[in-house]
Amino acid sequence: MTIEAVLFDFSGTLLHIESVDSWLRAALRATGTAMAEADIRRATAELERAGALPGHVPPVEVPDELAELWLTRDSDAARHRALYTALARRVPLPDPELYPALYERHRTPDAWLPYPDAVGVLAELHRRGIRIGVVSNIGWDLRPVLRAHGLDRFLGSCVLSFEHGIQKPDPRLFGVACRELGVAPADTLMVGDDRRADGGATALGCGYLPVDPLPVERRPDSLRPALDLVG
Repeated sequence: MTIEAVLFDFSGTLLHIESVDSWLRAALRATGTAMAEADIRRATAELERAGALPGHVPPVEVPDELAELWLTRDSDAARHRALYTALARRVPLPDPELYPALYERHRTPDAWLPYPDAVGVLAELHRRGIRIGVVSNIGWDLRPVLRAHGLDRFLGSCVLSFEHGIQKPDPRLFGVACRELGVAPADTLMVGDDRRADGGATALGCGYLPVDPLPVERRPDSLRPALDLVG
């Protein structure tokens, strides 16, 4: 297998979302809302349990009335917003403006931290002439986040589920990326943290390299094996 292209997942692979505590505090600042420290800690724990922060941990339990939205959340921008706003609203907060503020916060570059080796690995792949793309299950345009962190300049393709109405592991989404890069799936490696969703690339004939979605300080160099696989 000769690797001519590498596809990367976004969340938990190239970048990691901020903590729920940081997310909530940013929304409080944005809305000018005051909360006692004990209430912030309580709300943080409840928001995490609810799975209200996209890209963070899933809900401990998905409410029955949100089950269908949960399964299709990344196929449409409106569904994504509706699902995560509804999950956040399960947690009492002092100002109703906090719920849309929370959703908007997670879409900002400041909410995302690139893994320490992300820029270096993409730069080296690019130097070697390897074509690079991102394939993400997501409900909003992440390109500004990639741009802000200096990753977009290496990319030849950015395939987002909500723009195609298809979610990983559907092999058609990986097929879009391969066509945009002008490579055959058999010559393509997919790198991602979700073995079911990202591993779906293997149904198309791509290789697959799993990584763990650890916090950035605990995962300094998990992307580097991709360099060994491309030779």
